[in-house]
Amino acid sequence: MGLEKVLAIGGKPGLYKLVTQTRGGFIAESLLDNKRISIGIQQNVSVLSEIAIYTLSEEVPLIKVLAKIKEKENGALASVKAKDNNDKLEEYFFDILPDYDEDRVYVSDIKKVIKWYNLLQEHNMLDLLDAEGEAAENPTDEKATEKEA
Repeated sequence: MGLEKVLAIGGKPGLYKLVTQTRGGFIAESLLDNKRISIGIQQNVSVLSEIAIYTLSEEVPLIKVLAKIKEKENGALASVKAKDNNDKLEEYFFDILPDYDEDRVYVSDIKKVIKWYNLLQEHNMLDLLDAEGEAAENPTDEKATEKEA
């Protein structure tokens, strides 16, 4: 499952995975407690694959930011907590993304990214994202192995 099936729902904590679509919205399952909820189309829902972080030169996709955190942490949970002080969080994020736009990326956004990274890491979903990212970067290699098989 890639980031296109992982959702952030406004007003609800944590992340959700898309289970199925319904007439008036969809069913999502919480990664925090595995409870399923019905989400209407009027609710504010963001798909993680569509989220990007502002930098001074461009917008960096969230998957790349998560990959940089994973690289920095050697595959472990983030060394900072979302409840740490703002200066510590900003310093940590500068290590990950040195040119992030401080005027448009707030401490609350940094806290969300760290919480999301830890949640995805706890569910071993970042390993799947690595494979997905490599396939997207090298689509011809994937087709070549399909033809060989």
